[in-house]
Amino acid sequence: MAKIKKKLSASVKAARREAKLDRQEKYETVFMSGKQVRVKRQKSLDGIPADEFINQNADAIWLHQNGMWDQID
Repeated sequence: MAKIKKKLSASVKAARREAKLDRQEKYETVFMSGKQVRVKRQKSLDGIPADEFINQNADAIWLHQNGMWDQID
């Protein structure tokens, strides 16, 4: 005899939806070696990756203080 499935309550559905949205913000899904894997998203500022944002906006003194000598022009 098959087991009867119970419907989820509204609070459980809302919690699942929130968890899914949170996961989508933190991780992105990519394929590695033919398998689907979740990896952390790169941090972005104003829609561009943090490294590129630093390259565009940081001055030489800030880069020197933070040990990013290879990015100094």
